[in-house]
Amino acid sequence: MKEILISILNLFGLAWWIEIQTQSPRCTYYFGPFLSAKDAEAEIGGYQEDLKAEGAQVSAVLLKRCKPAKVTVEHETIERSNRKGSSAYKGRSSVASFKA
Repeated sequence: MKEILISILNLFGLAWWIEIQTQSPRCTYYFGPFLSAKDAEAEIGGYQEDLKAEGAQVSAVLLKRCKPAKVTVEHETIERSNRKGSSAYKGRSSVASFKA
């Protein structure tokens, strides 16, 4: 039942996601969806550890209600695309909480 509710919330961009930004590589990663900010917050440490174990340097962590178009956004790719006149990210989002 919980999974169905999460799916419905995610459909409307109301589910919670963890957004982790890294400097090396320059990427934004989305982990989720979650039913509540509390559920998402409980998982932050594990995702940060996984990225650090892969050599990434975490620069920011956000809890957001959003609907990401992609779960991994490579910023170098976006910068190259923007020079050609297109956008690589078309998701809706609203920041609801910040976790440093």
